[in-house]
Amino acid sequence: MRPGPSTQATHLDPAEVRSVEARPVLGRIARVLRPYRAQIGAVAALVVIAAILTSIVPFLTRAVFDNALFPGDGSGPRLSLLGWLVAAMCALPLLTALLGIAQNWLTSTIGNSAMADLRGDLFAHLQKMELAFFTATKTGAIQSRLANDVAGVRTVLTDTATSILQNSVTVAAAFISMVILSWELTLLTLILMPLFVWLQLKVGRRRQQLARRTQESLSEMTAITEEALSVSGILLSKVFDRGDAEVERYRAANRQQTRLQVQQAMTGRAFFATVQTFFAITPALLYLAAGFMIAGGTGGLTAGTLVAFTTVQARLQMPLLSLMRVTLDVQTSLALFRRIFEYLDLRPAITDRDDARPLEHVEGRVEFRDVWFRYPEARRLSGDRGGDRFGDSGVRIEHDDDAEDRWALAGVSFTVEPGQLAAIVGPSGSGKTTMTYLLPRFYDVTEGAVLIDGQDVREVTQASLGGTVGMVTQEPYLFHGTIRDNIAYARPGATAKQIEQAARDANIHERIMSFADGYETITGERGYRLSGGEKQRLAIARVLLMDPKILILDEATSALDTETERLVQEALDRATHQRTTIAIAHRLSTIQNADVIYGLQDGRLVERGTHAELLESEGLYARLYREQFTHVRRREPDDRRADIPL
Repeated sequence: MRPGPSTQATHLDPAEVRSVEARPVLGRIARVLRPYRAQIGAVAALVVIAAILTSIVPFLTRAVFDNALFPGDGSGPRLSLLGWLVAAMCALPLLTALLGIAQNWLTSTIGNSAMADLRGDLFAHLQKMELAFFTATKTGAIQSRLANDVAGVRTVLTDTATSILQNSVTVAAAFISMVILSWELTLLTLILMPLFVWLQLKVGRRRQQLARRTQESLSEMTAITEEALSVSGILLSKVFDRGDAEVERYRAANRQQTRLQVQQAMTGRAFFATVQTFFAITPALLYLAAGFMIAGGTGGLTAGTLVAFTTVQARLQMPLLSLMRVTLDVQTSLALFRRIFEYLDLRPAITDRDDARPLEHVEGRVEFRDVWFRYPEARRLSGDRGGDRFGDSGVRIEHDDDAEDRWALAGVSFTVEPGQLAAIVGPSGSGKTTMTYLLPRFYDVTEGAVLIDGQDVREVTQASLGGTVGMVTQEPYLFHGTIRDNIAYARPGATAKQIEQAARDANIHERIMSFADGYETITGERGYRLSGGEKQRLAIARVLLMDPKILILDEATSALDTETERLVQEALDRATHQRTTIAIAHRLSTIQNADVIYGLQDGRLVERGTHAELLESEGLYARLYREQFTHVRRREPDDRRADIPL
């Protein structure tokens, strides 16, 4: 009976995305800052001290007017007292400035360190994600969240949090001072505050929406850049003469980004203009109210009190406006934090079980036991965009609904004994590469089991599994670096002698030494400075340096010329010596000596046997063999593959 459909989750589904949106973001930000509690406490202390010192100045101003310049007893100015008051008014700003320098150093250290922690945690989490996540997500989108989104919240972690604390304390101190000086004038000053707070919340929600759309647009631009300006992207656009279309695509995304940036910048400007205007005319209203109070004989206002109050009110304007602005910035940054936390909340589909144990003393016996597998559905993340590459062409092709029920592998069972060479042949899309991806747990089986030496690969640690199974792919990946670094990637700390021996065994040492810089030659991005055969042999050298007990060869000699194929095949012969090898065949001539050959079609094993046995059976392998070697006898190029459609 066929197993049920896969429920393996790769991305957050829409319900999970909504769950992320609803979670308390501020609490999670606080946890990010938790390691820096002591420094944050020191910042808070400095802010409070600076606010207290600043709040003393208005009272010194009142004393200057009421006690030093215009004493109440009608006598002349008291110059001695005036000198002390002026000295205090000069010393306090100097001390406050010194405290501000210390505070800025602490906040910068806290913010940048916390941002580095966040970026590192995100990168580490992405490293744990399964292969399916990366095949379904644009590299540029991942880079955008890792770089742009984290950088976007840096201001919140470095300046905004401190600004909120500083301005809150300053506003509170100013409010207390104003109440002490005159509670009647304080009521007049703050009468419209509830309205301003309500408007600020509305503006904040709007800016939060725009911030998310802006970052999604920036993510799309990053993805376009990564795709179009990579070596592969440039080659593609030049081959098909689509350079102008790619430029227009980028400009369209750029125009959208510009529109969103302008909207975000202008949102709330009218609100702040209204608040600023109100604070600008408040002193005039205060003078008018003071006149009525003095004329009515109420309030007991003095000239010093009025000057001190207007001084405090003027100092209240800037921190209050700043507090409103940074509050909006925080609401905007919450959208960025949500995007970051959305990635951190992704659950890797491939993880070690709690009771996972390492593979030890591996002999190399591989068994597929009634394996069923279908690829997990790629669920959408927020900001993912579909549609045509160059606008909306209006062209749509109907989808076969039955395709969703098809299995990539169905009931596959076979065993490869230690040290055997097992070859897999079949038409394109039959599931050959998929089958090899299950052994190192790039994916987990839907039903059934994959075993090494009788142990289910899901019950062993991924670290030990990675050290047991090596792979050479059809298109080997080389990073931008030296040849030496690329080979040594398989074994950090490998000696020069070990690296050179691996290169000799891979038939690439002499070629490397012919380069001007030898092993220090830069390969270029994805190894584009090297030929296909050179990259393939470097990949073989890398896996030989790793020395795994089980080796997977995924069409390792595809698209190579005859001489290069000979060199690569000689290297592969050395690589397969005394280790279990599973090889996806390209040219059938390379697998005639395999211990066992498996024929795979539509995800099912249809035959197995040796080269001679399968030729006699007149099945899939025999048809592929005749098709390929008939063209050889006709002296046509040997470009037929073992995965040609039947």
